[in-house]
Amino acid sequence: MATIFSKIINGEIPSYKIAENEDYFAFLDINPLKTGHTLVVPKKETDYIFDLEDVSLSGMMLFSKKIASAIKRAYPCNRIAVVILGLEVPHAHIHLIPMDTMDDVNFRNKKLKFSPEEFKEIAAKISKNIIL
Repeated sequence: MATIFSKIINGEIPSYKIAENEDYFAFLDINPLKTGHTLVVPKKETDYIFDLEDVSLSGMMLFSKKIASAIKRAYPCNRIAVVILGLEVPHAHIHLIPMDTMDDVNFRNKKLKFSPEEFKEIAAKISKNIIL
């Protein structure tokens, strides 16, 4: 059975897409810690990130680097946190989170709420800042 992320990649579930290429897909987290909180996933369904083949793992990080740079241009901050965690979805993924302090990436923090229009604006702002 396909994961929720595979269903998003395949367009079966709507998402606020940031970017994609033949191997990876980036979209906004719908329960963000900060404005611009983005998930990057490989299109090939693999549960654990360190089970990815070396070329896939390195490719995912290079794809994430471009997305992180775009997030930082769209939403200036000290850094973009790279967080790998979560057991709730058995599909490898990376969280890219704008941060100014360590507390910005505390997953116990209250999640932000945005309207669909706000999510679309955030996604568009990040997407237009991607430099390929």
